[in-house]
Amino acid sequence: MTLFDIAPASSAGAAERHFTAVPAVTALERDFPAAALSRIGEHESWRKEVHRPATSTHKWWAKRLGSVFRGILASAVEEDQAAAMEAYSSPSRLAGLTVLDPFAGSGTTVVEAAKLGARVIGWDINPVATLVQRQAVQQWDTSELQQAYKQVEEACRAEIDRVHKTESGETALYYFWVALATCLNPVCQADIRLFSTHVFSRNAYPNRVPDAQIVCPECLDVMPGRYDFKHLTCKNGHTVSPAGAVTRTTVKCGNCGSSSKVLDALATRRPRYEMYAKMVLGHNGKKRYEPVTAFDRSLYDECSRLLRQREPEIVLPETELDDGENTRQAIRWGFSQWRHFFNDRQLYSLGLLGDAIRHLSAGEAEREALAALFSGTLEFNNMFCSFKGEGTGAVRHMFSHHILKPERTPLEAHPWGTPASSGSFSTLFQSRLLRAQAYKLEPSDQVLVDGQIERRVGLSLPTEARVLTSWPSGGLRPGEVYLRTGDSSRTDLPDKSVDLIVTDPPYMDNVHYSELADFFHAWLRELRPFADYPQQQGTTRSADEVQSAAPGEFEAAITKVWHECARVLADDGIMAFTFHQARLSGWVALMRALSQSGFVVTAVQPVQGEMITSVTKGGAEPSNLDSVVVCRKRQSPACYSAGEPARAAQVAARRLADLRDAGVTVGAGDVRSVIRGQVLSAYTADPAGRDLEALSSIADELAAGEIQRFFPKPEKTTPSADAER
Repeated sequence: MTLFDIAPASSAGAAERHFTAVPAVTALERDFPAAALSRIGEHESWRKEVHRPATSTHKWWAKRLGSVFRGILASAVEEDQAAAMEAYSSPSRLAGLTVLDPFAGSGTTVVEAAKLGARVIGWDINPVATLVQRQAVQQWDTSELQQAYKQVEEACRAEIDRVHKTESGETALYYFWVALATCLNPVCQADIRLFSTHVFSRNAYPNRVPDAQIVCPECLDVMPGRYDFKHLTCKNGHTVSPAGAVTRTTVKCGNCGSSSKVLDALATRRPRYEMYAKMVLGHNGKKRYEPVTAFDRSLYDECSRLLRQREPEIVLPETELDDGENTRQAIRWGFSQWRHFFNDRQLYSLGLLGDAIRHLSAGEAEREALAALFSGTLEFNNMFCSFKGEGTGAVRHMFSHHILKPERTPLEAHPWGTPASSGSFSTLFQSRLLRAQAYKLEPSDQVLVDGQIERRVGLSLPTEARVLTSWPSGGLRPGEVYLRTGDSSRTDLPDKSVDLIVTDPPYMDNVHYSELADFFHAWLRELRPFADYPQQQGTTRSADEVQSAAPGEFEAAITKVWHECARVLADDGIMAFTFHQARLSGWVALMRALSQSGFVVTAVQPVQGEMITSVTKGGAEPSNLDSVVVCRKRQSPACYSAGEPARAAQVAARRLADLRDAGVTVGAGDVRSVIRGQVLSAYTADPAGRDLEALSSIADELAAGEIQRFFPKPEKTTPSADAER
């Protein structure tokens, strides 16, 4: 029997299995089905928006895998691996159990716990995150939602379509732009088009489909060619080569030949942009590329005039960027206001769309859904987006790098869109809202059957619920979910009212979600999607958020949340959270915070996290595993420690080896992180008797040793005498 065959998937008609208590010893702590869950999780990670659409109606960062979190919940109520996978693959019900996620993010725990019939509480300090969670469980009337969408369409679509037309009346799907800088040579001072390549469109699979579109940097003529062309001559006689003026961060003037840094050439001013090409959806239904014309430029100028005239009456972002880890680069490029992220046609079109939603006459939940959809559309309709190419979704959204990275050759899309569009309001209504609604009414799950992953319906309950924003005096009733925006270190929950805490806290790193979420908040505060959404605040940042790359600040902030978790958790309850930390100091800060809050770590279980290509997990030691850190209250009779450091390292190494042997990719970064976490967890059982700094040094040494065993270097061989001769 392989690790992927530990339990057969139950049929949809199997009897419900009810759980009302947390066992003294759980599979989560002893015999976690990490290999099976990792196999399913890897499958989910490539298309999370398809497999878990309820949590994909809007952008949120580091969205966790629903299958893994379902597995965590199932393993918290069973005692061994086979039983845990049986609970995972069956219509299990956590009847009577209350589940809290204090860092609810996109709502992965909220949805998975609701699918299993638990009483669910989700807290997050960021209102944009709360908005995403609310869409995942909010009750919508499908007919009302479609009628509301039609009202918005009637109010603004005709005008948005009009300003995205060609002179012949065909639809312009996309406009291509290039940033301009000024040559620093005082004698020259020519405009430089910041192309890094003159191939502006190619297929996602160029070896199979070599066709490409090339732009002339001199006259902006657009011509067909191959992605690997060497030289072309445009219709005006200019010789075009593949390479553009920009090489990494350096720009070379084609007029005088002088070079400078791109930022120096911009002189801290926001770039000027020039429109040079468009993709047209012809009357025959086929797409084609064309250079821009005088009509295109005139139409854009008209949008600028209309924007100035109608600015007081339409929805526009009014706030400025504050300095921060993730806003600093944009500010250095001169983007000081959130409206700077959009050109005038985008502001005009989106302003009309936002105003239609602001004045929408519909149910509160349905209006909120369209406000969230509008906010999600912003991600694909701004001047930080770029063109992905043919053969794939055309728009590369602005957060593809998890940062605010200015784009030298941005793509302007049609924000309402057509069936041929990517990232538009109309297409996202179908692919996000309606898909999420179908999933909420009939959730599906991925299960293992004879080593193969299958999609099953009937295992989970519908997730639709009435959303509460304050704790009810009589506690949560069936059909209710409590979702709250606020500091998770100060909740209104009663003492010992929670059985399971399952979460994914922020890691100690430089990705500050609130700084990125402000991009959406600048518009949402004008729409007020739900009653408690903060309109007066210009930012979603908070002094209480757990988000810092400084170990001391991270430790202090997360300690307060863990203290509150200890207060509301039942004495026999479990807290489990996923953690991914490349820095030793992050693990040290985490263990000290847990210990100070009265928690003992009872297990550190490696399991599949985001896909290995995730930007947030790239680096010198890329990895794809998370650690599930499992905790009990120190006074809990079920508590036990990880043991001595060497023994703890052996336990972690065995778990990693089991994953590797089951075909799960294990990298050096995974080994280093998991070994450190397991060894340092011993501190939480005896903080008075252990020196954490000394233990951290031991953890580092043991991790280095295990890496050598996992990835041995080939032995050097000494040439034989015959070979030398």
